[in-house]
Amino acid sequence: MAAARGVLYVHSAQPALCPHIEWAVAGILGVPVDLTWTPQPAAPGALRAQAEWEGPAGVAAKITSSLMGWQRIRFEITEDPSPGCDGSRHAYTPALGAFTATIGVNGDILIPEDRLRNVMLMASQGRVVLEDELDKLLGKQWDEELESFRYAGEGAPVRWLHAAV
Repeated sequence: MAAARGVLYVHSAQPALCPHIEWAVAGILGVPVDLTWTPQPAAPGALRAQAEWEGPAGVAAKITSSLMGWQRIRFEITEDPSPGCDGSRHAYTPALGAFTATIGVNGDILIPEDRLRNVMLMASQGRVVLEDELDKLLGKQWDEELESFRYAGEGAPVRWLHAAV
């Protein structure tokens, strides 16, 4: 299986959830996880953490599936492209739910042709506004909601997580 790497950003979590987040990520990576939690200024009382990770391709999607079950956290996880695999970006907020995008080697979001054709057809029929639907495909709402949390995390410590091989 192809080796992949990426970054997990837990933008906000209640302190009681932090050990559970570490256990969930550890269960997927197969190694103990001890994140460095710092206060999240954008959400008083919440904590934040970030970690770079290495593991098999598809780990980001597995971590996303596990973490979004708690619904009271905000997070993003990226997976860089690896040989034979596109990259991915996953984001989750309690208000918006999950967003997933395929990421190309240059860092751009790749939108499948059939999704673009469907949006163009619905717009031509007057059922949707094309610009709004393209914004959804690009994750604009998630970027807008998470921006203050990202900014508040600048300069925070980063830890490396390596999956068991």
